[in-house]
Amino acid sequence: MAKKKRDRPVGNVKKGKLLADQADALTDYAAKAYIAADDLRIKTKPVKQFPLDEDERETLAEIPALPAKLKKKLAKKDVAFTIVDLASMVMAISESFVDAEAKEQLALLLISKKLIGCLQANIVMPDLPAKAKKASPSDTVYQFKITLLESHPPIWRRIQVKDCTLDNLHECIQTSMGWTNSHLHHFKIGEQQYGDPMLMEEDFEEFGYRDSTTTMLSDILPKNGKRLLFQYEYDFGDSWHHEVVFEGVVRAESKAKYPLCLEGERACPPEDVGGVRGYADFLNAIQDKSHEEREAMFEWVSGWFDPEEFDPVTATKSMKKGLPDWRSESWI
Repeated sequence: MAKKKRDRPVGNVKKGKLLADQADALTDYAAKAYIAADDLRIKTKPVKQFPLDEDERETLAEIPALPAKLKKKLAKKDVAFTIVDLASMVMAISESFVDAEAKEQLALLLISKKLIGCLQANIVMPDLPAKAKKASPSDTVYQFKITLLESHPPIWRRIQVKDCTLDNLHECIQTSMGWTNSHLHHFKIGEQQYGDPMLMEEDFEEFGYRDSTTTMLSDILPKNGKRLLFQYEYDFGDSWHHEVVFEGVVRAESKAKYPLCLEGERACPPEDVGGVRGYADFLNAIQDKSHEEREAMFEWVSGWFDPEEFDPVTATKSMKKGLPDWRSESWI
């Protein structure tokens, strides 16, 4: 009996690893497809013969991670899907796969197989890692997806930046998400934490931080362009945890000015709202006309707040503008 009890957890661990590996494989392919489409300038190219039937469309539309615009498209007949639409669908499946029920996992695998087959028929996938190695630093653009953890439905952004410091990436996350840089932050990559020594002060040495103002993306990201996941935390009181996924590299477009916000969904929560749980309470208050704090909540956000509102063009403008230089005496 003792042996059986020991075997069960081991089996569960192996199964969990297999599921995680499957999800990672889907994510890697979706990221490469997205980047390839971007690199080949065919992101908006309609695919031929969308492969999913009506039942598969309904199954896919129920995935929480699937962008709302794709849920709407799946519900329509005779609508064209683009290459980037299919890549986003595979990415959504990868994000939802591990937590799905066994039967749903099988259905999602079959759906992802069809989507990947369709992508392969519409994209000649370039050798992305080799291409990234040949590119000079000025030609290289890094692509990230930032997701606010525990946000339901998810609040996320997909951005592109040239090589810069982690501190510059912090600015891009702040401005693309919609934060105001009013609190402390740090990155965690593997077991190593990175922060600003001027902000972290005595905690910098005590917690073994490395300097985010001098650490370049090119120093810490995989040279072969392989996907890397790390953490970004903002406001140690409200604890806004973000998952940052390095999706790979593309060549910089000659006419494009970086950084860029390519896409995303949903508004950034108000500052000091009390973290994810506080934000949920805030939304309940403003959406319930009989709630006693509804008027006060609207006054707090200057009379208007739409949780579904997001515009990548506006986010890109904020990214290009950047944050006020708090180190400058004239700003202080």
